Amino acid sequence: MNKDLEQLQPYPFEKLRQLFAGATPPTSLTHIPLSIGEPKHPSPQFVLDTITSNMGKLSAYPTTKGLPELRQSIARWLERRFNFNTNDIDAEQQVLPVNGTREALFAFAQAIIDRTSSPIVISPNPFYQIYEGAAFLSGAEPYFLPCEDNNGFIPDYDSVPDSIWKRCQLVYLCSPGNPTGSVTSASTLKKLIELSDKFNFVIASDECYSEIYQDESSPPIGLLEVCKQIGRDDFKNCTVFHSLSKRSNLPGLRSGFIAGDASILASFLQYRTYHGCAMPVQHQLASIAAWDDEQHVIQNRTLYREKYIAVIDILSDTLPVTAPEASFYLWPTTPICDEQFSQQLFAKQHVTVLPGKYLARTIDGKNPGDHRIRMALVAPLRDCIEAAERIRTFVRSL
Repeated sequence: MNKDLEQLQPYPFEKLRQLFAGATPPTSLTHIPLSIGEPKHPSPQFVLDTITSNMGKLSAYPTTKGLPELRQSIARWLERRFNFNTNDIDAEQQVLPVNGTREALFAFAQAIIDRTSSPIVISPNPFYQIYEGAAFLSGAEPYFLPCEDNNGFIPDYDSVPDSIWKRCQLVYLCSPGNPTGSVTSASTLKKLIELSDKFNFVIASDECYSEIYQDESSPPIGLLEVCKQIGRDDFKNCTVFHSLSKRSNLPGLRSGFIAGDASILASFLQYRTYHGCAMPVQHQLASIAAWDDEQHVIQNRTLYREKYIAVIDILSDTLPVTAPEASFYLWPTTPICDEQFSQQLFAKQHVTVLPGKYLARTIDGKNPGDHRIRMALVAPLRDCIEAAERIRTFVRSL
């Protein structure tokens, strides 16, 4: 077996299952899960209709590169969303459909990393677990940068010594962040691009939460948008990952894309051709329908804003919590150990949240997820309100 597998830690939800082992929550209370970031809003009916009306496409093998129409639809969306001019994005060379960002973010490291040169992959901490697993299984060493409230939950790239940058081959960036919801600023993105030029590493910007934000007039900035601002039209060393899972409530469609540096995408396409991960044609056609429509996305954001307002109003006097800039998570501090908090909340109130330390690693004796929990406001509004009321009752009982 591949020895690198031994470096993988159990996934956070396996740890959560073990934490809850033996707990018996009240049968009088229905379970309300706030632990997993799985959208529960209805999928757009017009997308579902597109799938069902194209089931005959199952008779054809899909191509790894995807339909030209899908790549063009994605390119148009990028241009609209991130303030490009028409035809600024080359749909043929700078866009590649993928089966959701999870699969692509993991596979990307396998194609990028040269394991013969003691490589490092830089990651935020806390982080989406795929970053760490991708680093280990590509033969690289992960290097974690803490995301703490004193720095707006954004990694401090100035703290990284040149000795680390010289070994760095890939930086995973998550903006808006999971679990903090913080958005990386244009100035920080420009700094990363300058560092990439100096030390020749690739930036993989995970932007799958970019379409869930608080201020309708101020959407989160993206890495390619900053490239345009500085005249980096070839997007050298810059790639972004987007998905329909959160934007369009289509987690089961497994549809997303990577866009950016054409030379990197060409090599990644070659890797994927061998990997065998082409998107079914009917899913590609449904994806076109989703990327071409914004009204359902606006409605989606409205639903999340309603939940933020209601939940924060209930919890404001018992649990320190504020609405993030974007995403559908809350990242509050807890009055007791986050594992104890999560376990007792489940046992007493039948509400599931995720201990913050499960999403982070302890570096130099400090875990940035300690005494925090992640709450995913994905359940219906009434369930989120009920969960908040139960959490308030639980906190007051401590």
